[in-house]
Amino acid sequence: MKQWVHISLWGTLLLALLAGCLGSATAYRETFDEPGSWRTGKDGDVEGQIINGKYDLLVRADVLFAWTTAGKRFGDAVYEVEATQVEGPLDNGYGMLFRVDDTRDDFYVFQISGDGYVWIGRYKNGGDDEITPIIGDWWFESNAIKQGLNETNVLKVDAEGANLIFYVNNQEVGRVTDNSFSQGDIGLVVETMGTGGVRVQFDNFLVTPKTRQ
Repeated sequence: MKQWVHISLWGTLLLALLAGCLGSATAYRETFDEPGSWRTGKDGDVEGQIINGKYDLLVRADVLFAWTTAGKRFGDAVYEVEATQVEGPLDNGYGMLFRVDDTRDDFYVFQISGDGYVWIGRYKNGGDDEITPIIGDWWFESNAIKQGLNETNVLKVDAEGANLIFYVNNQEVGRVTDNSFSQGDIGLVVETMGTGGVRVQFDNFLVTPKTRQ
């Protein structure tokens, strides 16, 4: 069973500025042909850059949770992103953040791993105050994941109010009712769990806001 590793080395670099105070009602699609509002840069442990129309996020440190955000704000929506691990050990985590409060570092996390596991939960204060799985018992296996390097997985969340449904490659991997966060930014995340050098490329981040009847 995959073991959770938590050391207080949080990737707080690469954070973008908050956008407006209201969730956007306009569909959003980021193809990463240009950085746009996504922050790029590097330090000794993390590097985020645009390469060949993808957001390339590399984490060199052995145990680190690193993320970048878009500087947008959304409420109820369907969130979807393509993720492909291209380097590093398969014992890792990568995926998306949504309903991010950049002022407090509160957010939901939807991660998969290169060796076929899923983690879905919430972070408060970047994990310093709380790291809580909201589906399953920490990491759980899923045959929906395409394992290994150079395999593209599509992560999708259908978020309407407190009702959250999670998909990998159009297969449901969990659903939950949780009202901790109602709106916020979106983000990309890569996590290392003992061995660094994990590089993941992200593409086609699509947010389709829901219109309430």
